[in-house]
Amino acid sequence: MHPLQQLLAAVASGERTPESAVEILSGQIDLGFARLDIDRESRTGAPEVIFGAGKTPEQLEALFAALRARGRPAFATRVPGPIADADYDPLARTLRADPPGWAPAARSGRVIVCTAGSSDAPIAAEACATLRWLGFAPTEVADVGVAGVHRLLSRADQLRTADVVIAIAGMEGALPSVIAGLVRAPVIAVPTSIGYGAALGGWAALTGMLTSCASGVVVVNIDNGFGAALAAARMLP
Repeated sequence: MHPLQQLLAAVASGERTPESAVEILSGQIDLGFARLDIDRESRTGAPEVIFGAGKTPEQLEALFAALRARGRPAFATRVPGPIADADYDPLARTLRADPPGWAPAARSGRVIVCTAGSSDAPIAAEACATLRWLGFAPTEVADVGVAGVHRLLSRADQLRTADVVIAIAGMEGALPSVIAGLVRAPVIAVPTSIGYGAALGGWAALTGMLTSCASGVVVVNIDNGFGAALAAARMLP
């Protein structure tokens, strides 16, 4: 039987409500203030992630409750504080709620997340939280910026085991260029807004990474650990 026939038969028999059938056919959950894209995983390989900035706790609770009621995993970034029935990571500023018994399918690619300094840790935490939600087991190599390049060189053998390296740096943003000269793996560069005046809130790091003389470097937006994690996931099987 065609899937559409199965859906119509389920509505006719009372196994499914007309409202749930509309959701399936439209690929979205309409909550009035937001429309959750429940068809995104089938199109892109990853479910929709909620951007928490600007949303009230009540709105986030409603979004998570809607996904929970349908047995779907929920994940949100840039969340200012915890809500009920969800795990909150205050460093990453992420929320996560998994359905009972659910776990992401394990992904085999090895992703190493490097930070130039400890001030870049929140962006690394966002990247790692996202990667874990997608089924990866990322390794973090912290505080290996070029101001003390011996710290980075001492981890070179470890970095060479990576399938993808996410390199996170503020100030002048030199870390991804140095790493790309040491490894075969693609390097995803993440500029951060860390730095003194002329760093311009991450613009200096961004332009430095975009003009890297090392090959194999791609760049995401300022402070976008989430975007780097999704890019790594799409690069890997």
